[in-house]
Amino acid sequence: MGLKVQPGVIGCAIRPVIASRDRSLEEIIYDTAQMALADAGLTIEDIDGIAVASNDQFDGRSISVMMASGPVGGVDRDIMSTPSAGEHAFILGALRVATRQFRTQLIVSWSPTEVSSMPEAQRLGTDPYFHRALPLDELSAHALQASAVENAVPGARAAAESVAEKNRVHGRMAYAGSGEAGKLRWPVTPGMTSEPVTGAVAMVLASPEFIAERGFKDVAWLQGMGWTTETGFLGDRDLSTAPALEAAARQAYAMAGITDPAGAFGVAEITDATPYAELLAYEALGLCHRDDWAARTADGSFRMGGRLPVNPSGGVLTWNPVFCTGMIRIAEIAQQVRGRAGTHQVPDVRRGLAHAGSGFAMQYQSAVIFGQEARL
Repeated sequence: MGLKVQPGVIGCAIRPVIASRDRSLEEIIYDTAQMALADAGLTIEDIDGIAVASNDQFDGRSISVMMASGPVGGVDRDIMSTPSAGEHAFILGALRVATRQFRTQLIVSWSPTEVSSMPEAQRLGTDPYFHRALPLDELSAHALQASAVENAVPGARAAAESVAEKNRVHGRMAYAGSGEAGKLRWPVTPGMTSEPVTGAVAMVLASPEFIAERGFKDVAWLQGMGWTTETGFLGDRDLSTAPALEAAARQAYAMAGITDPAGAFGVAEITDATPYAELLAYEALGLCHRDDWAARTADGSFRMGGRLPVNPSGGVLTWNPVFCTGMIRIAEIAQQVRGRAGTHQVPDVRRGLAHAGSGFAMQYQSAVIFGQEARL
């Protein structure tokens, strides 16, 4: 185990879609943080520090964390923010507990849809000389990746269609309704994506000592995690592969002592910005080689009741709060391990795997492993 202190998740609030317009963004953030604290049976007074992740462009504000500090309880409390991806707030919070400087961390991320044009906001994240002029947004980058995968792997399109159908079926079981179909960016069809929605997620992490003192029983112990980043320039990448995710998985598996990932987990959540992204994750995570994509997607291996249920929540294809959807995948696995996933709980989960991919063609990659047993 690479961490001197093994954090545990003791509270979660997952809100993949917030359709009501009667709450301001500040109120949404406050509500979500309070839900996670209530799930843990704590109040903000029990929290030592806070880690948040938000996107100024999506929020429509400069230094958005200044607005959020009050709603998350940051007054008189150590708070840090990362603007790169929602899942990076989780990693930051876990590392802060692992330093022994903090016993508890509240992690919060959100993604509104108030900006007048999401593609225009996303283009601000590209380089101003080439990609911004294309113009390139995240959906277009995912479509370029899908084209590369189809060119490299015979039968990839049929496998992608099967993945999309699986996740929509799972989503209808997990959450009422599903998101609006996305826009066409060939070869990605509208049914392979979903339109952005407003969403938020919060988690409470604690040290083993705090957990023992308070007598928590339903704990998702962090057994391993890894995170990596690819270059931002798409022309320097082979979009038909996911080397950054392979590296992140190696880090996480080494920490967790896993040598055979294909048989190590009871459930997985994968960031399926498109079904092609999910297929690439199967391979990079060691769950299924690309030569077997067609067979495994056809025989139900990754469906509920299959060998390894993937995205029982329905994934991004069901609801797509763009900036925080990676952290939602992490929270979903924590809840599965805790036995608190509700209508989409997979039976007898002892260990689960979360993949968080964010940015243009999955530029940011993270792998997180939770288990029912503390390894330290």
